[in-house]
Amino acid sequence: MTAPLTRTELADLLTEAAQSVSGIVTAEYPTSASRSYLHPVLGPLSAGPRVVGELNDRLEELVAAVPRPATPAGLFALASYASALGWLTESFTELTVSVDQICTRVGIPSEPRSLTFAASDETGQDDGFDLAFSALELAAIRTAAEAAGLSPNDYVEVLSQSLLAASRITDACMEISNGLLEDAAYVLDEASDHVRTDDGPNNLPTLVRSLLARMEAAR
Repeated sequence: MTAPLTRTELADLLTEAAQSVSGIVTAEYPTSASRSYLHPVLGPLSAGPRVVGELNDRLEELVAAVPRPATPAGLFALASYASALGWLTESFTELTVSVDQICTRVGIPSEPRSLTFAASDETGQDDGFDLAFSALELAAIRTAAEAAGLSPNDYVEVLSQSLLAASRITDACMEISNGLLEDAAYVLDEASDHVRTDDGPNNLPTLVRSLLARMEAAR
């Protein structure tokens, strides 16, 4: 039997989880020129499963511990941690679906289309495409599209989808990380272990309140 976690240890638990989640946003993954349109999502996609796995293992350890966290502060921290893990898992499911759609769009794992086909695909589309970019940007896009075996229009489309997916997972990770940090500060700053959990929604963990607000808005 081990001693129950102190408020400081509970706050450290949430802080470490927040740091792990925020690290997903800055993760890098080497990207070949033929898949450059996936560069915005490959870092988070590679780091996410590891972080989810680590947080899940830690949560299982806490639930299986003897004694389990049972003080109001401990239950508050567990609720925050579990909410963060659930939200992160859901967000990475959505990211995986988005990346899968991009891969389907460009024909992965089939061979990229030939450059001859890609060049013919540009016919009749360049006027609107050229107007959207400067000459330097257009040259860079054409070079990247050629390396990927795509027309410039198709390349911009899948890159835009990739950037949107990266933006969504970034927003989710930062909201989760910030929520964990707020809850860590709340646990640590209380005068005793008796964190209030029964005095209305304002005393629920930050991410729980955020999830409830999202559910309410979706009605």
